[in-house]
Amino acid sequence: MEIFYVIVSVLFLIFACLLIYMYKEAHTDRTIVHQLSFPDFPVSFNRWSIFLISDIHRRTVSEKMIANVKDKADIVIIGGDLAEKGVQLQQVEENVRRLCKLGPTYFVWGNNDYELEQTSYRELLMKLGVIILDNRSVQFQSPLGEAFFLVGVDDLSTRGDHLQEALRKVKNTHFKILVSHDPRIIRSVTTEQNIQLLLSGHTHGGQIRIFGFGPYEKGGVKKVGNTTLFVSNGYGTTAVPLRLGAKAETHLITIRHSDSGGVEKGEILGD
Repeated sequence: MEIFYVIVSVLFLIFACLLIYMYKEAHTDRTIVHQLSFPDFPVSFNRWSIFLISDIHRRTVSEKMIANVKDKADIVIIGGDLAEKGVQLQQVEENVRRLCKLGPTYFVWGNNDYELEQTSYRELLMKLGVIILDNRSVQFQSPLGEAFFLVGVDDLSTRGDHLQEALRKVKNTHFKILVSHDPRIIRSVTTEQNIQLLLSGHTHGGQIRIFGFGPYEKGGVKKVGNTTLFVSNGYGTTAVPLRLGAKAETHLITIRHSDSGGVEKGEILGD
């Protein structure tokens, strides 16, 4: 009987330690630095940096994380699921205000964002100066007249995504960064659209991976056709505030011109 209690106690201790570890994985404030280079990115921009955060859900954006990337990004992209059902608009406002400290902020809708009352939600984002990319594009132009476009689509789950409409004012020859909460938009991208980079989230990297396996592929960067697909594990969680094998993350992505192109993963800022 004593041996039984010892075994139960050991198993309970292991389980408790695992839960603590999983909670910590879900609440890390690390920012991964990436260097992406493309042959057709306009030379006159030199370097362009994006702070990407996706799938915040119920988390509070860390002031420490904001301090780590302050003055390092040209723009901020919120890649959907900024909130979910039960999240108060006051929390959304505080999170967005913190992110706006880093630079002009752009947002695409995620599936969970539609769980909030839409009119108040949209009005709040507009009040805070956030640019909502719902099937539209924004042009960035260098002093020498070269340009590239940031293109955003609505979430696939609503069937409101209209990629062709978002690209309506964009020439195929322009360098394009597409932002879609759901990476499955890649199935709709054609060679003729010439989209060089796609930024997504949604999958949480599987969130809880057992022996390396999860319900979704782990986040990362890969080439799909002519498009570089960049998927984030995300910052928050859904259902349970735990992660395993898919640690929470944000990203500082620097894009530059290079004849050869390439992807480099650099230092990690924060936890």
